[in-house]
Amino acid sequence: MVTPLDNRSSYERDPAAPLRHSIAWYTDTSLAQARAAVRALLARAGYDPDHRPGQDAQLIVTELVTNALRHAPGPGSLALEVTPDAALLRITVSDSSPRLPELRTHDGRRVGGHGLRLVARLCDRLHTVALDTGKQVAAHLDLRKPAN
Repeated sequence: MVTPLDNRSSYERDPAAPLRHSIAWYTDTSLAQARAAVRALLARAGYDPDHRPGQDAQLIVTELVTNALRHAPGPGSLALEVTPDAALLRITVSDSSPRLPELRTHDGRRVGGHGLRLVARLCDRLHTVALDTGKQVAAHLDLRKPAN
């Protein structure tokens, strides 16, 4: 069940300001809504969301939001920000769990537990900030990096 606290976008376009979108939830949110938000924001920044940076961004958002929903009871949020030069996408997921994510060792026989490793490989920077109310996991994705 989707129970959004807030859903905001920056539609007034000041070229010196970043493009932003945020979604907050009490107990659950739609992964499709989160992916759609990334697609819309990247399209507004001039990127085709079906090309590599858009696909990577959608996968990162899906993994981080899924982890927040799976491992943290209560409220959470997704914040997306494209820098004014449209070169970088910042993805920040906040949740209510104080437990920091663990990057597990690779084990091809294990079912699950591979998402954070995948996110770390796709993004240019991944970091976690402990908060009094839980944590924030932030991923930075270079939108202008050539596809491998």
